[in-house]
Amino acid sequence: MGESLYIIIAGIVGLGLGAVLAGLFIKNNNKKLEAEAKEKAKSIIREAEITAEATKKDRILEAKEKYLRLKSEFEEEMNKKKNIILTNENKIKQREQVMSKELEQIKRKEAELDSKKENLSAQMHAVQVKKEELDRVTNQRIADLEKIAGLTREEAKEQLVEMLKDEATTKASSQIKDILDNAKLTATKQAKKIVLDTIQRTATEHAIENCVSVFNIESDDVKGKIIGREGRNIRALEAATGVEIVVDDTPEAIIISGFDPVRREVARLSLHRLVQDGRIHPARIEEVVAKTEKNIEEEIVEIGERTCIELGVHGLHPELIRMIGRMRFRSSYGQNLLQHSKEVAKLCATMAAEMGLNAKLAKRAGLLHDIGKVWPEEAELPHAILGMELAKKYKENPEVCNAIGAHHDEIEMTSMISPIVQASDAISGSRPGARREIMDSYIKRLKELEELALAFDGVNKCFAMQAGRELRVLVDAENVDDATASKLSFDISQKIEKEMQYPGQIKITVIREMRAVNYAK
Repeated sequence: MGESLYIIIAGIVGLGLGAVLAGLFIKNNNKKLEAEAKEKAKSIIREAEITAEATKKDRILEAKEKYLRLKSEFEEEMNKKKNIILTNENKIKQREQVMSKELEQIKRKEAELDSKKENLSAQMHAVQVKKEELDRVTNQRIADLEKIAGLTREEAKEQLVEMLKDEATTKASSQIKDILDNAKLTATKQAKKIVLDTIQRTATEHAIENCVSVFNIESDDVKGKIIGREGRNIRALEAATGVEIVVDDTPEAIIISGFDPVRREVARLSLHRLVQDGRIHPARIEEVVAKTEKNIEEEIVEIGERTCIELGVHGLHPELIRMIGRMRFRSSYGQNLLQHSKEVAKLCATMAAEMGLNAKLAKRAGLLHDIGKVWPEEAELPHAILGMELAKKYKENPEVCNAIGAHHDEIEMTSMISPIVQASDAISGSRPGARREIMDSYIKRLKELEELALAFDGVNKCFAMQAGRELRVLVDAENVDDATASKLSFDISQKIEKEMQYPGQIKITVIREMRAVNYAK
């Protein structure tokens, strides 16, 4: 027990001595390291001081060099400016010397001008004296001439002016006549070219309207249903539509007769619906006709809209569009009015484009030129004037309104589009086959045309050609020479214009043919 305690105490003492020795060692080592650090710091400070001194010297040297360089540049710049100033001073001195010389020259010239002015004044005085003397002599001579001629100066002037005026008028009239003849010739050729180009570029379809429509049926058994008991169905249909229904022996067909195409179309569509439905009696007929009339009105608006889209005419009033659609069911001399108006619109656009005018405006006027013909109410005004009033009412362009009202010369033309519409209307309506009149009046007119030409002396034969739009006159070559043939053509045309009424124009061709006949025996 004692030994163990001794060992423990000895261990504790040993540890204490070790710790003390270790502390002493560390303390000595720290002092040594501190001394080395101080010595190293002093060394670094000395090196830094040496480096700073060297850097300072370098900076001082660089500053001195820069100062010397700047001083040299400044002195050089100053010398340049000094030289420039000296050069400018020399130039100014030279300029002063030149100006001094020029001033002296100007003074000399002023002196010369003063001298010339004095001489000129003297000459003008002398001229004035001579002029006064000349006027005195002239007035004396004029007075002597007035005494001799017995005329005053004013009377002589008037006579001279009148003579010159007459001569100038004569020459001017001659020149004006030549200019007008040349202009007419050129204008006629140009107008013919434009019209021919327009006609050739416009495709036309002649649709002749009849006063009857044909309704086809599958079998003749349907005719009995349409007629009804004692004809009551057919009477109800006629009363509702305002047309005449002709049921005869024509196989599988019923004829609808009436002057109004709209009524005929209503009757045709109503018959079609009644036959398909199978219920045909007066009440049903009235119901179907009423629906068909409503559908026709809607179709009329659709036709008008399609026409405007086809021609590229936009912004029309809805009422004008509806009237354009009604043109589809209106004819003029057998020519469908809508087809005619569309053709006139295309012709107008082509002519206006050739002449450098507004083609869209011309097309619009051509489409609306006969709008007065489809106005549903009775009016005493001509259709051209009525159409013009309708166009004004619906805010159309003034040029379009004038073209509509003037295309039959009922008002004065104030726009270049107006004669284009008139010419296009004539082209569309005057083509052979485009229109037709009642057969009796047509034949009568052709006979009167031939008889009128046969009444002239020297005419052997006469033929009306191309639906009455050309009259060919054959004359006796022995009694009618070339000059007389030309005069005869003019006389016939004048008599036709005075005594006959006809659509479009008539071409009169006088043919003079010389034949020499012999026989070889």
